[in-house]
Amino acid sequence: MTLLSSHLMLFSAVHRRPPPTFFPRCNPSTSQTVLFFCSPVLPPVRLGQRLRRLVAAAAAEDLLHNAGATVAVLGGAFTLVRGFDELTRRNILNQGLSRKLVHILSGLLFLVSWPLFSNSPKARYFAAFVPLINCFRLLVNGLSLASDEGLIQSVTREGDPLELLRGPLYYVVVLMLCALMFWRESPVGVVSLAMMCGGDGIADIIGRRYGHTKIPYNKKKSWAGSMSMFCFGFLISIGMLYYYSVLGHVQLDWASTVPKIAFISFVATLVESLPITEVVDDNISVPLSTMALAFFTFHN
Repeated sequence: MTLLSSHLMLFSAVHRRPPPTFFPRCNPSTSQTVLFFCSPVLPPVRLGQRLRRLVAAAAAEDLLHNAGATVAVLGGAFTLVRGFDELTRRNILNQGLSRKLVHILSGLLFLVSWPLFSNSPKARYFAAFVPLINCFRLLVNGLSLASDEGLIQSVTREGDPLELLRGPLYYVVVLMLCALMFWRESPVGVVSLAMMCGGDGIADIIGRRYGHTKIPYNKKKSWAGSMSMFCFGFLISIGMLYYYSVLGHVQLDWASTVPKIAFISFVATLVESLPITEVVDDNISVPLSTMALAFFTFHN
């Protein structure tokens, strides 16, 4: 071997370098397929964990939705009563008319507000919380544990706190029961509240103003009041059912529904006209008879 060739071999041995590595080496013994770009292996997230996270997120979103709707409806109910109290205080409305308008609007607006809540089965409990709060208010003020003059003046006839424990208390209990028992998927609760709030409420207003001709078997009721209850109860029931059918909560055959509502309105009007007010309040007799008849009619 010449001297020149020995020097060349020594130079190549000294300066020989391994090929550059741009990416970490992959272990070919693993079960992974051939990777061109290897990256750190992250711990896998189990499918069950992902599902639990999604369910928890959906539950939290549903809770916020229903809680927000509850607060909004509570605020609307409080504003309604306060507004009519202010109108009464300024002598813009007399106490009797103010009381009946609260009777009509608070229940119907509560009924209209049901679609604000989510489609969860628990949504009805959030909606029922609104009349439950009003039930506690009536109990506290009716038992004179507190004194809310605006509430008393808006929903009582004579300004006596004990009146809160009768008609107004029955009223909010019926609102709560309709939300819990029937909710949006049943026409029974819708018709019951329409007859109690709209039909009965308007009957009292019309009857006091135009009820000169009394019903033979009840001198406290008039033909004008009973006719207005039948007409407005029927129209409001149809309107509310149409509202819920448009939103997709109920599916109805209108050819059979209209005669059913007319029959239910007639029976509810007859019950309201009976001389039993001293024994059973209208806020009990009218909605309960309507519930029973509507349940039998729509489920048979």
